[in-house]
Amino acid sequence: MNKERDYLKWVVLSALLCVALFFVFHRIVTENARGRDFVQVGFMLDGDESTPYNANFIRATEALELQHGERISIVMRSNVPYEETESVLRELCERGCDIIFTTSYGYGEIAKRMAAKYPAVEFCEATCDNANQEPVLKNYHPFMGEIYQGRYVAGLIAGLKIQEMIDAGQITEDEAWIGYVGAFPYAEVISGYTAFCLGARQTCPTARMRVKYTNTWTSYALEKEYARELIEEGCVIISQHSDTIGPAVECENADTDHPVYHVGYNQDMIDVAPTTSLIGTRIDWSPYICGAVGAVLREEQIEDVIPGNIHGNDIGGGFREGWVKMLELNPAIAPTGSEELIKRTVEDIQAGRCHVFSGDYLGVNPDDPDDVWNLHTEYPENAHASAPSFYYILQDVILIE
Repeated sequence: MNKERDYLKWVVLSALLCVALFFVFHRIVTENARGRDFVQVGFMLDGDESTPYNANFIRATEALELQHGERISIVMRSNVPYEETESVLRELCERGCDIIFTTSYGYGEIAKRMAAKYPAVEFCEATCDNANQEPVLKNYHPFMGEIYQGRYVAGLIAGLKIQEMIDAGQITEDEAWIGYVGAFPYAEVISGYTAFCLGARQTCPTARMRVKYTNTWTSYALEKEYARELIEEGCVIISQHSDTIGPAVECENADTDHPVYHVGYNQDMIDVAPTTSLIGTRIDWSPYICGAVGAVLREEQIEDVIPGNIHGNDIGGGFREGWVKMLELNPAIAPTGSEELIKRTVEDIQAGRCHVFSGDYLGVNPDDPDDVWNLHTEYPENAHASAPSFYYILQDVILIE
């Protein structure tokens, strides 16, 4: 009887093992059958590697090649004017691109229209907000990092530096002015400099901000000129939402009776401003780009496989998802306590304990004075799209010139 029971156990175990092996084999075959061996990836940039914004996308393509190797090829089109959007996208589609990344808000309307014409191609549009407007297309995917988080942290360090200057007697509380070189009066820019200013006010309550718009994303001469004008008006910190090193260079060469410090965007600027560049922040596009291409290789829906904040076919992420990064803190000029403050605040943002767009402030829509937001009620940035939507100027705190 014992031998019969042992034999029966062996038969049952063998059968179970065969069933398990069958299901494993079936799953492997099924996944390989629905996956792709090769994907062609298109990129359409509004600049090139010389501009920090586009350099971050190029950096992401390097991560893409490392992750997917010979299973992908990349077709890059740089310095594409908005009026050539349609023709370049058509060329990329007809060359056989399976997924195309476009990197400027200005491409969004036409990119969505082209997505309707080429339903077999996935169109991924950085910084746009039109995914969930009709028509909603399964193959059209806006994406953006929640950069206000990095701006806020950078603002904390800027305010800490201003307070250090006040405490040292270099400036008075009334002279705690931040200058900001912004590209356009868009929500993306306004959200960014407001988060920066709110951070600065946490560590220097008397800080105020002056903003000048260049009305272009990229102009070294104009950004440098506006930074100089802001310094001449008394600003002791200069930051930017523009795409050259012009403001950093101007801070490094400023002829004032006290230092003027710089906070950057998109790239580390310590090399061009070693005595004045404090810190910066950037969006890391790699998590999204690598994840989206991986989804196409496996023939999965992009939003089903990339961790982030999902808004239909639109996805974003911040510190928690690795989409937002702080740039190097300059140890030569960093105010005391900077590293600990950065670490603690990033952890608080990741845990949902930090509420950036809140406080004893009143914001007014610059296009409609009747549209007012009292920040006693927190503004829910990125609640409905990955692109920023905060579009209010803080009264008595931010001055638009």
